[in-house]
Amino acid sequence: MDKKGFTLIELLIVVVIIGILAAIAIPRFGETRERAFISAMQSDLNQVRTAQEMWYQDNNFTYSADIADLTGANLYSATTGVTVVINAGNGTTWDATASHGSTAITCDYDAAVGTIACA
Repeated sequence: MDKKGFTLIELLIVVVIIGILAAIAIPRFGETRERAFISAMQSDLNQVRTAQEMWYQDNNFTYSADIADLTGANLYSATTGVTVVINAGNGTTWDATASHGSTAITCDYDAAVGTIACA
């Protein structure tokens, strides 16, 4: 008699192997998404930095204190899910914070130093 097919043990082994692979892959996917959100925030802060320098040249050498100014002048366009707030814009210096709706991490840009820090 010719019997073809898989035994129950073979099928259970395959299911266990797939479960192990899923247990490894799913947390890595979450970390990858988190890094993508951070990269989007950093990219937006770099875009705001460039927009601020353009605004500075066109507006009597003062920086904008409101992100709406940069958006309204078509100098800045936010990435979906990212919110940028200019914290201090007194004309001679400025700082900004970026946040994303899908992560608790925020990124800060300090114009005096020229660095972006995420925490």
